[in-house]
Amino acid sequence: MSKSHDDEKLGRKSYEKELRKLQVELCHLQAWVKAKGERIIIVLEGRDAAGKGGTIKAMTARVSPRVFRVVALPAPSDREKGQMYMQRYVERFPSAGEIVIFDRSWYNRAGVEYVMGFCTREQHQRFLELCPAVEKYVVDGGIRLLKIWLEVGQKEQEKRFRARIDDPIRQWKLSPMDVDSYDRWYDYSRARDLMFEHTDTEGAPWHLVDSNDKKRARLNCIAHILAQIPYKRVEHKKVKLPDRSDKKKYDDTTSLAKRRFVEQRY
Repeated sequence: MSKSHDDEKLGRKSYEKELRKLQVELCHLQAWVKAKGERIIIVLEGRDAAGKGGTIKAMTARVSPRVFRVVALPAPSDREKGQMYMQRYVERFPSAGEIVIFDRSWYNRAGVEYVMGFCTREQHQRFLELCPAVEKYVVDGGIRLLKIWLEVGQKEQEKRFRARIDDPIRQWKLSPMDVDSYDRWYDYSRARDLMFEHTDTEGAPWHLVDSNDKKRARLNCIAHILAQIPYKRVEHKKVKLPDRSDKKKYDDTTSLAKRRFVEQRY
């Protein structure tokens, strides 16, 4: 794991300046993906409180949700439990001109399902054996697959959990599953390492991001994604607004006086 920056957290001004530059590049990537009909999957995995949500928010804040599509699936329904395991994920794969970001993915089977006993050992082993072949099929079919693991340390994870307990605007982030999994740190470490051992392949490698500093993690993650895709800037014709027409002009402000505006509290 790379050196932690706990003692030198990135300041907000520096973070926002660098994030702005990366978000501009993400817009260029978006235009290229649309123009070329590219299909990209970004898998974001990591322990609870590793910073996946914040990273995705930073990545998608300035782009179109029609191009950058975030998939965060709930627990499978009874119908989905009767399907092939990968089926509900494949249904969300990108079409031409789309980037799909999986906030957790089929790798649930290698992590939380295995550690918490939601799948059998046989199902877990079968997943580890078959996953590389499935991903090879995906990549050979023309989809760019990027797999990123956000790695947070024990002390930082505990700090974030405690912040969620005390902060009413973060409490929704602390699920019963998070609490149940809190004391299984080393079980998750073993599951993570087994996952890397079986699924870190040449065609679909894992890349790790040190997420003990959330701001640095977001910047490093976005920069890495941009570096993995050979996008080019797409030239756009400069837009010029036409003159407004006064044809059929009428007083469209007086008519609003009869309508209900919300109270100006701010």
